[in-house]
Amino acid sequence: MVRNPERRTALVDAAIEVLARDGVRGLTFRAVDAEAAVPAGTASNYFTGRDDLLAQVTGQIHQRIAPDPAEVTAVMQAPPTRALVAELMRWINRRVAENRTGYLAMLELRLEATRRPELRTALTQVIRETLDDDIRFHLEGGLPGDRTAVVLIYLAMTGLMLEQLTLPGVVPEEETDGLIAALVDRTVKPD
Repeated sequence: MVRNPERRTALVDAAIEVLARDGVRGLTFRAVDAEAAVPAGTASNYFTGRDDLLAQVTGQIHQRIAPDPAEVTAVMQAPPTRALVAELMRWINRRVAENRTGYLAMLELRLEATRRPELRTALTQVIRETLDDDIRFHLEGGLPGDRTAVVLIYLAMTGLMLEQLTLPGVVPEEETDGLIAALVDRTVKPD
């Protein structure tokens, strides 16, 4: 296998674009090469097969959709209240709209994981670690709400993201801020 980390990253980023646009069926080495604007056959020099490519996408996609640590620090300067929890959820919701491709690719990975046990194992580990990090961030940040509240908000926000990415007319965009506020109000005990 070729060892050019920058080229590998560019190929994985191209794979994320193809995955979001064309789904798993469209994710071929040829499609990745075309998206990355590299010579045909390049991806096959970097990945042993489709499973290897999916594993690399799984490993990199969270880096792509993760917030900038400086932005998180800035947001967390506010007092730890329910209002801040609601603002954090609205921020996550905006991030989904801003990085639609990354989140669509993640949905495609989740669907493909139902058919590929190795991918299911790897993706479950990545998502579980992310949820554990979110719970730790919430509790260590002194935000109101316990572990159960964080998990409930995670599950509800995941559902909202799914609707907005796949069927945006189900929950009109102008209603999302109010729904998020209601979610936090009903899930997190008063300050």
